[in-house]
Amino acid sequence: MTLPTTSPTTSPAAPPPLTEQAERLVALGVAELAGLAPDDLHALVRAADPAPGALLVVPPELAPVAALAPLLRRGEREGFVVEDMTDVAEFVPIAGLDVPAPPAARAYVVSGLDRGDDLASWSPDEALPELTSRGRTPLTLAEGVHWALQVPDVLERNHCFMTIGSRRVRPRGGLDARTPALWISNGTGRDGRERRDAPKVGWCWAGNRHTWLGFASALSRTPLVG
Repeated sequence: MTLPTTSPTTSPAAPPPLTEQAERLVALGVAELAGLAPDDLHALVRAADPAPGALLVVPPELAPVAALAPLLRRGEREGFVVEDMTDVAEFVPIAGLDVPAPPAARAYVVSGLDRGDDLASWSPDEALPELTSRGRTPLTLAEGVHWALQVPDVLERNHCFMTIGSRRVRPRGGLDARTPALWISNGTGRDGRERRDAPKVGWCWAGNRHTWLGFASALSRTPLVG
């Protein structure tokens, strides 16, 4: 099979310093949702020493994606989860991903972010082994949502991303064919015209290619303890 090739686009802005990210999570109510006192979150951040551009993440066990999606903004538009993804909480890290989780970690940082624009027009099934061969780890859905919370401009028309580090395991075994993604709604179908231009948590088939969706990834995850 011949895989498509694309030219990388200009990378979006990196997340701000961790102290600013913590302030934003407090202001948005994410810390309170997760049962984290502001002082505790700031203490965790102060003890960290990540590379520049690292992303602060609160695990979905404490701050579910369904609760975070409405906090996303693009202009005046509020984010949302697509109507046919009521099982969004069931999309968990894929096998082989070492994702910090409570009670061991109430927050963690993701370093070496990349939106994966150069993999646009690849399918999730094709992109995962390619990311692995590069020594990279695919972002989970929760991590992708946190990135968009901190840097709304990471979602651009024609340059959005999948988060194939999360998949749903079917009750009888095997993976659900859907792969989660974040993009900008066109306000069509069940989204509704009032949601045009809103940030959207949705899904794509694992075997399908899309010219406007890259594959977000990182180099490492580090738990914040303290």
